[in-house]
Amino acid sequence: MQRAIYNSLVKSVPRAAVSLRAAPRSSVLAFQPFTGVRFNSTKAEPEVKATEKEAAAETGANENASEATEAAEEKSQETILQEKLAEKDKALAEMKNHYAQAIADFRNLQQITTQEVKKAKDFALQKFAKDLLESLDNFTLALGSVQEETLKANEEVKNLFDGVSMTRNVLEKTLERHGIEKIDPMGEQFDPNQHEATFEVPQADKEPGTVFHVQQLGYTLNKRVLRPAKVGLVKDVEN
Repeated sequence: MQRAIYNSLVKSVPRAAVSLRAAPRSSVLAFQPFTGVRFNSTKAEPEVKATEKEAAAETGANENASEATEAAEEKSQETILQEKLAEKDKALAEMKNHYAQAIADFRNLQQITTQEVKKAKDFALQKFAKDLLESLDNFTLALGSVQEETLKANEEVKNLFDGVSMTRNVLEKTLERHGIEKIDPMGEQFDPNQHEATFEVPQADKEPGTVFHVQQLGYTLNKRVLRPAKVGLVKDVEN
């Protein structure tokens, strides 16, 4: 049985070869046995070109994507730098404001310190001056207690009176040089800021509120009342 199959195959080989030699090239290629590779050149060339186009397109897309990424990164860095610059400008403006405020505060402090020093200097003698005013009051009382007739009749009393009067005048001038001035409101209108009313007397020939008697002289220290003057006022007759 095997021998018969082998003989039939041998007889058929020359005929198959003849038929292959006589057949066209295209049909031969079409009927070649499959070996894993296609030899159809008409279809392979377009496929290669399409592959090359796809690769070129993919390369261009990759390049465009890379450029877009670089541009985005550059833009991002520029935005970050702009934000940092804005923060620096804001910090600089705040620093300038603090500096200007510090200068203003320092100048105000200088002015306040200067004023305080001036006040301390102007009124440093306030307590001492008040003590001296009592001595002036005593001199005034002593001189006011001497009668004019006594001065004319007694030369020694007159000399003593003149000496006490000169001492009082020297003391008053010394106080004036240090800003202490006398308040003598005789005949003036009552001023509650400088005068202290101790009594009132009605007088028809004088305007109500007029000082007609000075019980105690007042004094100011650098234009500030050190002691008000004690006075007697004219009272309204109808009241």
